[in-house]
Amino acid sequence: MQVKIFDEESEEDLEEDINNFLDEFEEIDVIDIKYQVSTSIYSEEQIFCFSAMIIYR
Repeated sequence: MQVKIFDEESEEDLEEDINNFLDEFEEIDVIDIKYQVSTSIYSEEQIFCFSAMIIYR
């Protein structure tokens, strides 16, 4: 069993990274995908972090 972790600043970038990974390794058996969004505030700016972990064989 292996894992691959992705971390991006936008959901579109995360989606693209995950799709590229899955296209590159078509023969993998995906067991689960964990998705998480976190936010923080820095000064006046709200910062988002979109991450996912793919568990696969």
